[in-house]
Amino acid sequence: MATDVHQHLWGAAFVDVLRGRATAPRLDGWTLYIDGEPPYDVDPADHDPAARAAQAAADGFDRVLTSLSSPLGVEWLPPAEAAPLLDAYHEDALALPAPFGAWAAACVSEIDPSPLAGWLDRGFAGLQLPADALLDAAGYERCAPLLSLLEARGLPLFVHPGPAPASDGPSWWPALVPYVHQMHTAWFAFRAFGRERHPRLRICFALLAGLAPLHGERLAARGGGRGEVDRDAFLETSSYGPRAVDATIRALGIDTIVCGSDRPYAPPLGFGPDFGEAAEHAIRVNNPGRLLTGEE
Repeated sequence: MATDVHQHLWGAAFVDVLRGRATAPRLDGWTLYIDGEPPYDVDPADHDPAARAAQAAADGFDRVLTSLSSPLGVEWLPPAEAAPLLDAYHEDALALPAPFGAWAAACVSEIDPSPLAGWLDRGFAGLQLPADALLDAAGYERCAPLLSLLEARGLPLFVHPGPAPASDGPSWWPALVPYVHQMHTAWFAFRAFGRERHPRLRICFALLAGLAPLHGERLAARGGGRGEVDRDAFLETSSYGPRAVDATIRALGIDTIVCGSDRPYAPPLGFGPDFGEAAEHAIRVNNPGRLLTGEE
């Protein structure tokens, strides 16, 4: 199945809960307010399930995985505040038509794997966590109950940028600086702390892990190893094009690159003549299948 592992699609219940909040994250009509970023005018057409299903078909996808938008900061809210948003997100996701599936989400302000187990029982593909929950050894210590549950069930983890800190930069600043920095750090934190704790975990990093794999030569020069490829540590392509993807393939090989678009915020990668049919099949079909199922 041709698969896009990274899209966002808000359902009616989730929107209603956001509109009922007095503090960020919240919606006022269709204007989104979150900490650390300027107000954002959401296009309601971007969250029309029928239109998005038609768009997925036009993009050539048989399966699309949606996820909670972690920069909203929902996962970091106190449990009592997070629960209504998480419940609404999950119920909306389960109601989506084909070709949609979804990543589950979990509160990380206080760790409790029980709700996650319940959602996984209902068919979610795995778990998405915000990258800023997994930036160091302490993060892996705190999130271990969630990650151990995934290992026990043979399900993958998707690491997505979390909330951006407040800044006075332009509107594109969060996506280009703190998001990338989080993903870069998360990639190396998994290598340093995560893999030893969770040897069977399949993991996927959004936005090519902030291009962290391109620093393999510096890693080797500074004593961090020779850049051994972890075949169960995947990277998805959202917001990047052929040059960045080609460079990442040169660093790691193609077997861990999977297609993710981040729709409605970016289109999927366009495969030109520089890639060819075999590479396109690996990135859109074979590699996502191995990420999600563990099967070659």
